[in-house]
Amino acid sequence: MKIIIVGNGISGISAARWIRKQSDYEIHVISSETKYFFSRTALMYVYMGHLRFKDTQPYEDWFWKKNNINLIHDHVESIDYSTKKVLLRSGNSESYDKLILALGSKSNKFGWPGQDLNGVGGLYHFQDLENMERYSNKLQRAVIVGGGLIGIEMAEMFHSRKIPVTMLVRESEYWNNVLPAEESTMISRHIQKHNIDLRLSSNLGEIIDDGTGTAAGIIIKETGERIDCGYVGLTAGVSPNVEFLKNDALDVDRGVLVDDYLNTNIDDVYAVGDCVQLKNPVSGRRAIEAVWYTGRMMGETVAYTICGSPTKYDPGIWFNSAKFIDIEYQVYGTVLNIPADNHGSFYWEHPNGEQSIRLVFEKESKAIIGFNLMGIRFRHEVCEKWIKKGTHIEEVIENLALADFNPEFCATYEEEIIDSYNREYGTQLIVKNNKTLNAVGHFLKN
Repeated sequence: MKIIIVGNGISGISAARWIRKQSDYEIHVISSETKYFFSRTALMYVYMGHLRFKDTQPYEDWFWKKNNINLIHDHVESIDYSTKKVLLRSGNSESYDKLILALGSKSNKFGWPGQDLNGVGGLYHFQDLENMERYSNKLQRAVIVGGGLIGIEMAEMFHSRKIPVTMLVRESEYWNNVLPAEESTMISRHIQKHNIDLRLSSNLGEIIDDGTGTAAGIIIKETGERIDCGYVGLTAGVSPNVEFLKNDALDVDRGVLVDDYLNTNIDDVYAVGDCVQLKNPVSGRRAIEAVWYTGRMMGETVAYTICGSPTKYDPGIWFNSAKFIDIEYQVYGTVLNIPADNHGSFYWEHPNGEQSIRLVFEKESKAIIGFNLMGIRFRHEVCEKWIKKGTHIEEVIENLALADFNPEFCATYEEEIIDSYNREYGTQLIVKNNKTLNAVGHFLKN
């Protein structure tokens, strides 16, 4: 059997590796971005000088030949599903028995005048990194349009080279369409503390052409203010990279529509990763989730199905992690920016204004349903177990030490947190357990 995988990101490569573990099928991976798989989340550290690009490649070049995975550095122009052929820019074509689409995402553009000028780019592909590098020498200022996780990454990249940065964020506080009010205010404050010019409630009006087809500045829509700059970063989110598929036989909405087994509407064609739109997402999950670990899980899941063990895709309880310059961020379960009527929320913030925890629970049952963490690390497996069991919020509060995953010798705040909870809810809870490996191990076993 011949398997063609279009895309060599985490989802496509996970599919290839898991198919190889279970079979001797012929595997071909096609990508026009780079020949070899790299860690997309590490691109920022290449620009910042912490890594070489080769350090972002998890496998040595010889790995692919040794594992009989053929890499094709070419671009897919179209797919003929009737003849089962993939047509390439080089003029070549590849036939397949099974096809896996792992097409990834593209940076959003919203029809802004000047959005296609030189010196304008997103932060997703390797070519985006090259574009940033091309314009960074002697760059006097960069403007970033959009917030969220990608926007702050790009801001930190420029900031690391002492390039002044202005950020245009349409929300009234940073990422407050995702984060609750206190956390979004914390991040806004933290960004400004690092001397980044954060313009809240500000939208891009247009990008100014310098007369040679290159960006020279931007106009803020609300005020008409001009900000001169030599680079404009577009980080207003990403969307499935599926435009070239929308006029063929494949069922495509915002992304490639798939069932619970990642099947498309065409026999022997599957889709995984950022390009996927689930027809029936599990409770608490979205139809499109452009997250590294979901891509990895989809790749593994589809490999089982192709190798004869049909397996439903189940991402489990939502989680994510990131970094806002110096503040680490973790979320587990359900944490809404605007709480649902039946959700209660306990929030504690350290006096330094850069560490906090939020515990979300069902008001009636008091069952824990979510954790939001800033500058404090909790153990994934402990939080997941509490959420799955519907553990009472007060049991969680008393045993927070079990979840603590901060480095050794770091300060712990269980006493302060439980005192704050007692004051807010009139309880008399006390700290139980501790964070020794024996205590955590016993908890997870039971």
